[in-house]
Amino acid sequence: MHSLTDNALMLQVKSGDLGKLGLLYERHKKRLFGFFYNMNGNASLSEDLVQNVFERMLKYKHTFTGDGTFTAWMFTTARNVNYDHHRKHKPTLHQNDVTTMEYKLQDPEDVERGMIKEDENSLLQQALKKLAPEKREILVLSKLKEMKFSEIAQVLGCSEGAAKVKAHRALKDLRTVFMQLETG
Repeated sequence: MHSLTDNALMLQVKSGDLGKLGLLYERHKKRLFGFFYNMNGNASLSEDLVQNVFERMLKYKHTFTGDGTFTAWMFTTARNVNYDHHRKHKPTLHQNDVTTMEYKLQDPEDVERGMIKEDENSLLQQALKKLAPEKREILVLSKLKEMKFSEIAQVLGCSEGAAKVKAHRALKDLRTVFMQLETG
């Protein structure tokens, strides 16, 4: 059963075998959660949005053709779910979930390195949040979700070259914002 490709599973869902959607959910729930969490920083909201993606995939299963990759189709759906949610809930501000940091007490240098890394990660998250949603989205897809530019192009509805240019520009903007936060 695990030897079936995502495209083959989704085509079976499209033809009425709705149980196959559960396999797709198990394969991709963590990846989608990571996408949403990197976009909004809220774990509870991210879990809800993952569920919404699979509900929408079920509702619009007839639009899946099998051309291109399932991943690109899924992330296009995820992107639409994310936009729809933020359009409906514009006035609501979401705070980041409280995270905890563990310290290794054996070696003080490990603690210091951990604190430096945590500070850098915090600055990176702040910098990502300051970017326009479109730029944050392409960075999350290309760098954090490690999607190929051909898939990103399908998700964004542009050419592969345009996706690369958008990613490069977004990365350049992220670097600028990060440096400003680091020196400020």
